[in-house]
Amino acid sequence: MNVQIQTVHFDADAKLLEHVNAKIEKLNTFHDKIISTEIYLKLDNKSHQVRDKVAEIKVYVPKHSYFVKHQSKTFEQSFDLAFDSLVNQVKRQKQKLMAHT
Repeated sequence: MNVQIQTVHFDADAKLLEHVNAKIEKLNTFHDKIISTEIYLKLDNKSHQVRDKVAEIKVYVPKHSYFVKHQSKTFEQSFDLAFDSLVNQVKRQKQKLMAHT
């Protein structure tokens, strides 16, 4: 699985990158044909006062892709919420495929 992590408007520290990589490695337990994963960590400052941390995850599998986006006050929390949503999407899709076969 090819994993790309991109940070926008900041430089991620090693602790954050380790957290993201550790979680992404767990994706293989939910889907065994993942082609690639793109992770975007962004500082969102639309309100010009509060800088929310946004995590976006794109996962590509044969004939399908998944996308989730969450924002909160920390990158770890944003990424964890996005990752949980992604796992739910993957499980739901897999159940649909199993029901059709």
